[in-house]
Amino acid sequence: MDDPTLTFDRLRPRLQGIAYRMLGSLAEAEDVVQDAWLRWHAAAHHTLDSAEAWLVTVTTRLAIDRLRAAKLQRTQYVGTWLPEPLIDDGPRTPEQLLERADDLSMAFLTLLERLAPEARAAFLLREVFDAEYGEIAHTLGKSEAACRQLVHRARTQVREGERPRQAVTRDTHLRLLRGFAEAAQKGDLHGLKALLAEDVAILGDGGGKVPSFGKPIVGAQRVAQIYFALARRYPGLVRIEIAEVNGAPGMLRYVDGVLESVQGIEWDGERIVRIHAQRNPDKLAHVAANFGP
Repeated sequence: MDDPTLTFDRLRPRLQGIAYRMLGSLAEAEDVVQDAWLRWHAAAHHTLDSAEAWLVTVTTRLAIDRLRAAKLQRTQYVGTWLPEPLIDDGPRTPEQLLERADDLSMAFLTLLERLAPEARAAFLLREVFDAEYGEIAHTLGKSEAACRQLVHRARTQVREGERPRQAVTRDTHLRLLRGFAEAAQKGDLHGLKALLAEDVAILGDGGGKVPSFGKPIVGAQRVAQIYFALARRYPGLVRIEIAEVNGAPGMLRYVDGVLESVQGIEWDGERIVRIHAQRNPDKLAHVAANFGP
């Protein structure tokens, strides 16, 4: 491979990370990175001061344009919109897992939906990718002062929707999640309720393709009954696997051998406080193809 190709491949994970966090869609992120590659292929590389700065700028601007169009489409979306899940093949280092859990979670990406495209880009570049305000200003074509305001306002909006975090070890999360998965497979109503906070909420995205919840279902009894009812309806046919869902332990749920949902789980340290259940078959296609029965 020539040097420009090597350079692009070296930077591809960063570009993919920006595009996915901007759009909440792996397929759309891949399209953006492919468009960036085509522009990079045609660029006069010898005139560039920094290949990375050029590629980050192009990718971010492409993602902003695509997000503007996507936001118009999402106003017509049936039910709750949740991001397309990203499943890891296997765990990385503890430090990487902590970073991914913080800025890749389905909860975090759902919160980002409240931001306008340029604010989302500024916030991500600063808070997730540690870009200097001068870099952000260049990328967005704005002044540094304007970018500082964008980041400040975006940070406030995101924090308003965040739940307080509890420092809990990964081993504890896995132990609790395995207990919940076992209770869900068996239809153990008491076991399910014991691991759900009283104000637990479940959000579901069916995309109008499969039945889901029009609005969040709140309360330990109601949420437990949802899992209980599925196990009773399909006795012995519900199987749950623990997987890395957007950087944190989550669940892949299969019914009669078919992937039915990918679920991101939030904990308060002892009990589940929120579940993001992605059920839209279009958003599950990539996971089903790579993590089938």
